[in-house]
Amino acid sequence: MFFSKVLGYAVASRFEKLTTVTNILLLNLVVSSLIFMSSLPFVGVYKQLSHWIFGEVMCKIVGSVYYLGLYSSVLFLTLLTFDRYLGVVYCLHASQVRNQRYALLSCAVVWLVSGLACIPNMILHTAFTHHMTNKTLCQEYPLNTTSIDDKLRASGFYLQLFLFLLFPLIVIVYCYVRIAITVISSKVVTKFKTVRLIFIIVLLFFICWTPFNVVQLIPENESCEEKQKRGYALQVTRDIAYIYFWISPIFYTFVGKKFQSYFRQLLVKCFPGLKKHISVSQVSRTSMSTKSTPNVELS
Repeated sequence: MFFSKVLGYAVASRFEKLTTVTNILLLNLVVSSLIFMSSLPFVGVYKQLSHWIFGEVMCKIVGSVYYLGLYSSVLFLTLLTFDRYLGVVYCLHASQVRNQRYALLSCAVVWLVSGLACIPNMILHTAFTHHMTNKTLCQEYPLNTTSIDDKLRASGFYLQLFLFLLFPLIVIVYCYVRIAITVISSKVVTKFKTVRLIFIIVLLFFICWTPFNVVQLIPENESCEEKQKRGYALQVTRDIAYIYFWISPIFYTFVGKKFQSYFRQLLVKCFPGLKKHISVSQVSRTSMSTKSTPNVELS
């Protein structure tokens, strides 16, 4: 709750429009992507050297940050889709529910659930020396086969399968089917423009991340050849998954025209010297209410 409030109100103190429900969720999604990306330099060095040089504490921190960014991104994308579903399918009744308190509480729940889901990874990930190569690795220690370790592995597996793959897919597919039916029946072009950005982001995420999740769910075979094939598949699908976090800011920045405009105004307020270089368009205050038109924040 504290994190989402700080994020929401820090922006709110500078610019009211960015505190609409959709933009609060979108800002939290950007933060989750940045959290995930903060782990990538460490992962990149580790993969390049095939040797962990940052110590055991950083091994646990980087592993936790990696999964925190991944899990929270999945849940924020699901939450964004559900919010669009409420805003489009139940636009009249949803205006009473879709307020700043609802957005901040939803973000707090996502961060809490994502943080708790990282606990098994944080406990199991450790830095240890491989007995054959004499190199330090940062991963689950393969010889830890106690009942507690097995339970943690099982909980991590089922969490990733059900809470961060199947559940989001079911919710997103259902919501977009209902949204599509509503938009087609109403023939309102602005509603289509509103859901377009979130649909692109969600579609991009699952195109990039589903192959990696599927490979992870394949049971590991004991033979060396099968292990090598699975390791190669994991590496390729993981690299594809990383593409999402590099290209998604393009959609946040260049597709949402009004989000662009308000963010530019926020930059100019924080850094007046940028006024010469940034074109700022003023938007009327009448469009700033979350209740007035729940589907205009991102178009």
